[in-house]
Amino acid sequence: MITYEYPFNERIRTYLRLESLFRRLLELVARDEALDHHYALASLFEVMDVGARADLKSDVLRDLDKQKQVLNGYRGNPSIAQGVLDEVLQQIEQSYSQLNSLSGKVGHVLTENDWLMSIRSRIGIPGGTCAFDLPAYYAWQHASPEQRRTDLQRWVSTLTPLADAIGLLLTLLRDSGVPQKVLAQAGQFQQALPQGRTFQLLRLAIDPALGLIPEISGNRLIVSIRLMQLGEDERLHAGNQDASFDLTLCS
Repeated sequence: MITYEYPFNERIRTYLRLESLFRRLLELVARDEALDHHYALASLFEVMDVGARADLKSDVLRDLDKQKQVLNGYRGNPSIAQGVLDEVLQQIEQSYSQLNSLSGKVGHVLTENDWLMSIRSRIGIPGGTCAFDLPAYYAWQHASPEQRRTDLQRWVSTLTPLADAIGLLLTLLRDSGVPQKVLAQAGQFQQALPQGRTFQLLRLAIDPALGLIPEISGNRLIVSIRLMQLGEDERLHAGNQDASFDLTLCS
């Protein structure tokens, strides 16, 4: 099954983008090739760009505190495993403390590194990091994989509290939904959302063997899904067959 996700608000959209960037960043750091580490740095700068929003840190801290209050309401509930509940609450407390201890905006410490910022200023220019442009960076790329990885891990560590907090929030959000099997008739599906509830994330799991790609749109009132197919002309065309998939609404 391939799982597609659709955020219902800008905050969750930002969280998903950062989660994707952190996942890519950590995968590239673990490799040995200088080219992989070049793109790890590019990913690091992308995280800084997305995370530069002034209210991002406060949004994450507020969401962690909200989750803590919600989960504390389950204390004493006989249908809840109290040991698991305590463990999750401890994770939230630890994540909140680590993120709150960071000063300034996300990546603020890295902006004070002139060498890194010289690379950041040119990495978006096609061919802008050639040896004649940045000889010091070219020399760094010829260092041992272990040395480059040590440097990258040190820089990434300044962003780890944010990555951990967002990962925890998205895990809790995804776990809040219950999957339901639905049928798209002639490739079309619509569902009205219940009033009085605010959903933040839609998850759609579909069998890749069907060869269908969902185009999702939605708001607080309704969700609309159109299943598309990639044609021989390499363009997307509307699928017209009935198809089922798993739909999860997370609040």
